[in-house]
Amino acid sequence: MAIEVSYHETVSKLQEFAEFARGPFDRAEWYALLATGGCEPLIVTGRSAKRTVALPLMRGNDGLASLTNWFSFTWRPLGHTDYLVDEILTEIARDLRGRVAHLTLAPVPDEDGSAARLETAFRAGGWIVIREQSDENHVLRVEGRSFAEYWSYRPGKMRTTLKRKARKVDVEILTRFEEPAWADYRSIYEASWKPEEERADVLDAFARAEGEAGRIRLGIARADGSPVAAQFWTVENGTAYIHKLAHIEAAKPLSAGTTLSAALFEHAIDVDKVELVDFGTGSDAYKRDWMETVRPRYRLTCYDWRRPATWLPIAKALVRRLAPRNSRG
Repeated sequence: MAIEVSYHETVSKLQEFAEFARGPFDRAEWYALLATGGCEPLIVTGRSAKRTVALPLMRGNDGLASLTNWFSFTWRPLGHTDYLVDEILTEIARDLRGRVAHLTLAPVPDEDGSAARLETAFRAGGWIVIREQSDENHVLRVEGRSFAEYWSYRPGKMRTTLKRKARKVDVEILTRFEEPAWADYRSIYEASWKPEEERADVLDAFARAEGEAGRIRLGIARADGSPVAAQFWTVENGTAYIHKLAHIEAAKPLSAGTTLSAALFEHAIDVDKVELVDFGTGSDAYKRDWMETVRPRYRLTCYDWRRPATWLPIAKALVRRLAPRNSRG
């Protein structure tokens, strides 16, 4: 099977892969937003007569890495996903080995086989591959339940809190982008416990685009007319994505965050009829109260062992992997 591997300096190449987008972080528009931040994209594509695949990468100080930022839930190859692409991915890995000594891919899911497929391909292409869990992803599989049925299984403390506090705030859920509501979100975030937003312009542009596409679900909770909590969700292809949430610390006794979350879950489940709610990455304890399944996210660190510069990092990585086993005796 003849395979052509090519390299592209602009993310516009990813427009050819629009049909393969399974969520917000697969779209060419998302990668175009990331490219506005001064990074150096390198889109690697592989083609055979019947299959095509792309790896959206960027150049770094010590090699190549996934084209992502702090906001990305996932990163994975774009294109066909059946066994016929395995040879293409291996050929891409082989070709990359002649160009760079070190490559890092993250956060890669494996419920769709992406991590396993990449690990196999890069090892077959001659790389030493260190696969480690880099994060976790909390999700809720709705499984046909109504919100009331889902809520009946939440911890008793949560249900009691909502029953006692729900009337203390007014909740608004918008399904389109509105500047005043987004300004409320920004003001709440800036007054919350959250750190200063990195590349807030990317988030703003993303929210506007999702609003134009009808995918945004922006929730605002107000107490006595003043905004005290906000959440930014999107919905598409049967999945609700929880991107950002914040509340003003002074309003914490109102439990506005719980009330707002419950309202958005109810809207996503009963109105949008989603099959999955995705709470993104992070091991925050509160996510376990709302979600029922945890999925790993992986980092694949690939080294060309022929390059002396990789020997020390390879040794350190192997020591890290062996240390837990040794500590157990």
